Amino acid sequence: MPRSVNHVASRARRKKILKLTRGYFGARKNVWTVAKNTWEKGLTYAYRDRKNKKRNFRALWIQRINAAARLEGMSYSQLMGALHKAGIEINRKVLADLAMNHPEAFKAVVAKVK
Repeated sequence: MPRSVNHVASRARRKKILKLTRGYFGARKNVWTVAKNTWEKGLTYAYRDRKNKKRNFRALWIQRINAAARLEGMSYSQLMGALHKAGIEINRKVLADLAMNHPEAFKAVVAKVK
């Protein structure tokens, strides 16, 4: 009896990954083993960089808050300490947005904690 292999399923599995690697350079887009390795590594990079994105944005917000706070005569750490002591719960994302786009509102927050 001839050997039965489900070639339809295995080809579909390969085709699915080759479709995901379209646009890659050289053999990475059309050679199965190379494309599969590249795609898998891309998933690990995506996972890692989703974490790094949060880290990078927090650092950016802190820099923006620090720059705005220094214009008001305070350092970042002094401002955050004063906010905490005053019981004002405002996160860094919102505080950085106020510092960039609504400086008068940021000044009001700083005046409240001084």
